[in-house]
Amino acid sequence: MSFDGLFTKSMVDELKGSLKGGRINKVQQPYKNEVILTIRANGMNHKLLLSAHPSYARVQLTNEGYDNPSEPPMFCMLLRKHLEGYFLEDIYQVESDRIIIFEVKGRNEIGDISYKQLIVEIMGKHSNVVLVDKERQMILDSVKHVSFAVNTHRAILPGQPYIFPPEQKKENPFQATQDDILKKLDFNSGKLNLQLVDQFAGVSPLFAKEVIYKSGLANRTTLPYTFIQLIKKIESGSISPTIMISFGKESFYLFPLEHIKGETKTFPSLSLMLDRYYFGKAERDRVKQQSIDIERFIINEKEKNEKKIEKLKDTLVDAEKAEELKRYGELLTANLFLGKRGMKEIEVINYYDELGGTVLIPLDPKKSPSENAQKYFSKYQKAKNAVSIVHEQIEKALEEVKYFDTLLQQVQTASPKDIEEIREELVEGGYIRERQKRNGKKIHNAKPVLDHYVSSTGIEIIAGKNNKQNDYLTNKLAARDEIWFHTKDIPGSHVLIRSKEPDEETILEAAKLAAYFSKARNSSSVPVDFTKVRFVKKPSGAKPGFVIYENQQTVYVTPDEEIVLKLKQNL
Repeated sequence: MSFDGLFTKSMVDELKGSLKGGRINKVQQPYKNEVILTIRANGMNHKLLLSAHPSYARVQLTNEGYDNPSEPPMFCMLLRKHLEGYFLEDIYQVESDRIIIFEVKGRNEIGDISYKQLIVEIMGKHSNVVLVDKERQMILDSVKHVSFAVNTHRAILPGQPYIFPPEQKKENPFQATQDDILKKLDFNSGKLNLQLVDQFAGVSPLFAKEVIYKSGLANRTTLPYTFIQLIKKIESGSISPTIMISFGKESFYLFPLEHIKGETKTFPSLSLMLDRYYFGKAERDRVKQQSIDIERFIINEKEKNEKKIEKLKDTLVDAEKAEELKRYGELLTANLFLGKRGMKEIEVINYYDELGGTVLIPLDPKKSPSENAQKYFSKYQKAKNAVSIVHEQIEKALEEVKYFDTLLQQVQTASPKDIEEIREELVEGGYIRERQKRNGKKIHNAKPVLDHYVSSTGIEIIAGKNNKQNDYLTNKLAARDEIWFHTKDIPGSHVLIRSKEPDEETILEAAKLAAYFSKARNSSSVPVDFTKVRFVKKPSGAKPGFVIYENQQTVYVTPDEEIVLKLKQNL
């Protein structure tokens, strides 16, 4: 794990420098496992993210924007009661473990001085954020409740005493000498990296592998020396936060890890690095959880219409045999005297054949020759009428497939608020029923909230990420001479440059946004059309988000997450 005890130590140092002595002005809980504290310190407002996410647990300062629920969770309300207006007296790590304690001091509702501890435990799926009354060492509440039935060592429940996780009884790496290291390791047993993890607190497999790699031929001399040098580097704060990219997989740490070969990107702070590393990752995970039912419904509807098209094409093949049915009816009528009830087939001269051949006509033995002829005429008329209807139904089904294909792309690039707008769109389209809250009130979103960006030259760019946002952006918000973008013949977002004559760099950046928020996100050289808004029209009765346009120009760009992040940060 990248966020190990050593990383935690460096993060605590970073947070101390920015937040110690600050005042907690606001508490928010945008998602179930994540809390954000807005802290005023050193003349600035800082957003502190405390995450107990099972896969992305961390503590950091963040510049990312988060959408808050209309009704704050109970834990958020409790934190507001006990922390808002309080001062952050200290931040420290428990030994070398992944536990951070925030000491806060303030006055309670009756004016008495009160001390609280906000404890963040970063432990994978067992991560938690716990509010503790310091004087009584009693838990006031936590993000996750854990009973004795789940953990026999301790319960994380309101009213229970706060007990630290069981001690692992490992050596403190910051106090370890060369002799200590040699005593703890068995060089004859091999797997020295795993031994380092087992014997020293806060050491992750990632750090241990780096020690072994930098030791060269790891022995009783090189390994302790390398271990101590890297620990001293962390202790002194001589770090260089880095993201390593190897074979498409990203890792991060306090400094570049030489055992990971590939591209590296360094950052001025740990928090900025984590913002970049987790950009979109946690959000996509939340979206996946929230959109399971919607995504399944969209996929089912898409597949249902694809199967319908296949069946309609089969019907069309039968319908196109209409002339043959007509000929059978006419030939039977001309040869009624040859047939009689009970015959299963009849062979007659085919006067449509220039060579004067014969044709074998299947008959219903229960019907007379005249009734069989009428049956063929009836089938002919039905088939003839069906051709135009089937063509119309195929067109409608193709439109539905295209529509659900677009929705599927939008779900895959959506934020949590986007999912609710997609759900609302399906309700308005009559595809699903409207959800209701427990109090019986219907859930209804307000005006769509669009994603805003700023180009490298300072021009505003706006992107819609679902059909409701696209319709609002293109048909209501945009001015007639502003520049509009969309991927060519590929489902994707509507993107708008709020300028009548943007520079070339802004055009390319807007095109990259359009390509990134499209089905071609993972492709290269994606064609993106752009034109003035005045040339974009929504046909009467068209599906949400569907438009036609003309007078377009096309540029070819490669989607780049770095560009998206940069344009977002320009705000």
